[in-house]
Amino acid sequence: MAEPTPAPSRMPDAPLAVPEAGERETSTRAALRNPRRLKTEVLGGLVVALALIPEAISFSIIAGVDPQVGLFSSFVMAVTIAVVGGRPAMISAATGAVALVIAPIAREYGMDHFIATVILAGILQIILAALGVAKLMRFIPRMVMVGFVNALAILIFLAQIPHLVGVPMLVYPLVALGLAILVFLPRWTTIVPAPLVTIIVITAVVWIAGWDLPDVADQGELPRSLPELFIPQVPLTVETLRIIGPVALGMALVGLLESLMTAKLVDGITDTHSNKTRESWGQGVANILSGFFGGMGGCAMIGQTMINVKVSGARTRISTFLAGVFLLALVVGAGDAVGMIPMAALVAVMIMVSVATIDWHSLHPATLRRMPLSENLVMLLTVGVTVATGNLAYGVIVGVNAAIIVFARRVARFASIEPLSDAVATAGVRTYKVRGEMFFATSNDLVYQFDYSGDPDRVVIDFSDSHIWDASTVAALDAVRTKYTKLGKSVEIVGLNESSAARHELLSGRLGETEG
Repeated sequence: MAEPTPAPSRMPDAPLAVPEAGERETSTRAALRNPRRLKTEVLGGLVVALALIPEAISFSIIAGVDPQVGLFSSFVMAVTIAVVGGRPAMISAATGAVALVIAPIAREYGMDHFIATVILAGILQIILAALGVAKLMRFIPRMVMVGFVNALAILIFLAQIPHLVGVPMLVYPLVALGLAILVFLPRWTTIVPAPLVTIIVITAVVWIAGWDLPDVADQGELPRSLPELFIPQVPLTVETLRIIGPVALGMALVGLLESLMTAKLVDGITDTHSNKTRESWGQGVANILSGFFGGMGGCAMIGQTMINVKVSGARTRISTFLAGVFLLALVVGAGDAVGMIPMAALVAVMIMVSVATIDWHSLHPATLRRMPLSENLVMLLTVGVTVATGNLAYGVIVGVNAAIIVFARRVARFASIEPLSDAVATAGVRTYKVRGEMFFATSNDLVYQFDYSGDPDRVVIDFSDSHIWDASTVAALDAVRTKYTKLGKSVEIVGLNESSAARHELLSGRLGETEG
């Protein structure tokens, strides 16, 4: 079933590349035959590659490994997922969330255990994909998705702050120049992506002027050779599994959650549907190959995906594949030139990405007034937890649980248990009418809704306008029957639909003695 997700609203006149009618979903073969589309895909991949370099180096530092580990991982992940992934144009590479999860292994046990963890995480992702984990995406509410998008925008912006603090004053006008190019150039022409022009112009200005400003080379040493096969030398024992197993599972879950959320986000932006199950096992394959080539693994990169899809207008696997190819070519074959790119240029690009990513409509006062308070709280809670922890997965988990509580509370309001008129009771029978959905949120107080001492010897509980959803309700009904039985009174439950009757028959009397 399709999983429609409204595309996040953006600020008016945001400088985004929007495909023309008929270009919303372009196959790889069609793109190869269309020079205009092919140019968009090629340039989109180049821009992403340039933006990937400093981030991959930063994530390597977070994970406690050499910069080449993150760079090689980004190359392998991007090229592999372009072939086996389920969401065209989505970028996968080394990420901060995965780096945070796996960092303790590198610090405490060394590189061999680190790589073994990455490979095991990929295997677990393939297993989870086979078990249907991708289908869980349908249970993520829209306001959690909106909170996810807004938190992402905030995190992208906050990640640029270190590059704007304690730097030479010349950095600030250069960032302003970059933002001006990103805003105004698309209004004049879209022949060349504005981010690429920004990077070229600012690099040229700094080089011609001879200014000594922070650049990509300052982020870490770039590799000089191609990645090589790496077989981790770890003992195949239960002890090794005890060490790397929990971390690998955490890495697998975090990677899948971020990748599937990003895929769903891109689905909404492009008005297309992606194969989430294929994306899930594709991430596993990419992580396994990343590990065997000495990489740190990763998952979908939301910021780079937004550059590729929203800013550059890419739509096919070509851009993802070329992002990996260009990345390797740039760091190995043109490392000196890439190292000269001022960080001011990349900061300007990422700031514009954060502005374009945020769902401005969800923050408009009229929208906030129109939405129920509980829905706004779910969104704000998702944003707050994500920003506070720096982990999108934590925010989504908390947001989904908050949405479940809100939904359960809302449904519980419509449940009621009412005795029928006293005229019926005088005939020796008291009938209670149950209305609404009966589950844990509504059945916990069920035992207190009856007049045990005042009711006649026969009590009827009518479920013809209700439904039993869980064991909590069956246990509550058993408690009610027990109380009446102790007083020498009988209880008859009538009106159960087929599903409720089957659940009640299966569980009644088998849940332990409950007094309520």
